[in-house]
Amino acid sequence: MAQALAQRTVWHLNSTARGGGVADLLEKAIGLHNESGLRARWLVLAGDAEFFAVTKRLHHRLHGSPDPVGPLGAAERETYETTTSRQAREVLERVAPGDLCVLHDPQTLGLAPHLVAAGLDVAWRCHIGTGAHSAVVRDTWTFLEPYLRAPARCVFSAERYAPPGLLRQQGKVVVLRPSIDPAARKNRPMTPAAVHDRLRAIGLQAGPGRPAAAGTARIVQDRPLPEDAPLVLQVSRWDPLKDMAGVLRGFAGHVAPVRDDVHLVLAGPDPDDIPDDPEGARILHELRGAWEALDGPVRSRVHLVSLSLLDADANADSVNALQRRADVVVQKSLREGFGLTVTEAMWKGKAIVASAVGGITDQIRDGYEGTLVRDPHDLPAFGRALLRLLAESDLRERYGTAAHRRCTKEFLIYREFMDYCSLYTGLLQETPAATHS
Repeated sequence: MAQALAQRTVWHLNSTARGGGVADLLEKAIGLHNESGLRARWLVLAGDAEFFAVTKRLHHRLHGSPDPVGPLGAAERETYETTTSRQAREVLERVAPGDLCVLHDPQTLGLAPHLVAAGLDVAWRCHIGTGAHSAVVRDTWTFLEPYLRAPARCVFSAERYAPPGLLRQQGKVVVLRPSIDPAARKNRPMTPAAVHDRLRAIGLQAGPGRPAAAGTARIVQDRPLPEDAPLVLQVSRWDPLKDMAGVLRGFAGHVAPVRDDVHLVLAGPDPDDIPDDPEGARILHELRGAWEALDGPVRSRVHLVSLSLLDADANADSVNALQRRADVVVQKSLREGFGLTVTEAMWKGKAIVASAVGGITDQIRDGYEGTLVRDPHDLPAFGRALLRLLAESDLRERYGTAAHRRCTKEFLIYREFMDYCSLYTGLLQETPAATHS
């Protein structure tokens, strides 16, 4: 592959350098590309609040969520095209004809026609989606259709996420499932003492240990997490589709009344550190209001953790420690293209309760690697699944062992890198090297 690419550079473009799964994927993937002899670079594109408001609507719509703002029209298209046209001009100052560009998610798709016209080989990778092609999903693909014509390949986490029109074009759709890097700081082994020290450092857990670095985390809690308390954890962005509020209600209404020793931690990145997500601060604010409204005994067992992204190592250590400390990891998403936090928990051998939505059903088989709740709005069923796993340590161990085995086989970065190489091969076959002389 390195010989085939010769003097070409592979460029990956997305809209944020930190926070969320795509940034995590790219940080490790770009390093692995270069270590393997492929010259790869990563560009992060800038946009204003109006642009990101439009692209956030596209994000929710492609998951099948209703759009309270209304239809996508001329105003949204003007906002989208004005920003992506400017971004394309900036990208073209850095790239060369014949280079390969992989655009990530709807924020970048509008660049594709400009880059292809300039002589680049372009693929678009969509990390989100749903297999239910409702009216709102169809309308969103119609809005994006003028830009979908340009990429030689459109890449999805599952074939069912692709719009039917693309599937009818032979070779246009590629399936490439996301992965994690087992050597990443977030996934490295941690001793119980190191886990305790990290949770003490961010202020979640009491006891001896080093004090927290300023700005590392913001904790909302009545009192620290007891060292020996059973722990349920969800780590996600503060996004309505991750349904942190639903996790809180399910815990308060169906777990806390039965078990008075179990604690819940809801953790996510500091919204101030994620410029392309305008909803995060509002969701976290609403969640804090729901936490304040809980009865005192229940509220004392719920902890909200907002982790700074400004220190990447500290953030990775904190997420790692939280996941390793948890007895059960939850991902109660309403929609989910592919759950990287699920994969991280699988790698760490954790028992998982998750919604049977989107890509999660490709990661976990119900009753083998974890428990899937058929309806994410069914809070009693969610509570029952948690209580069963909390009560049965043998079942937690069996699920965790099976999850780690499946993750090792299917969801590590080495497999994804080979899939990228296949993608690049397909792009090169579309435009032979002679056309770039």
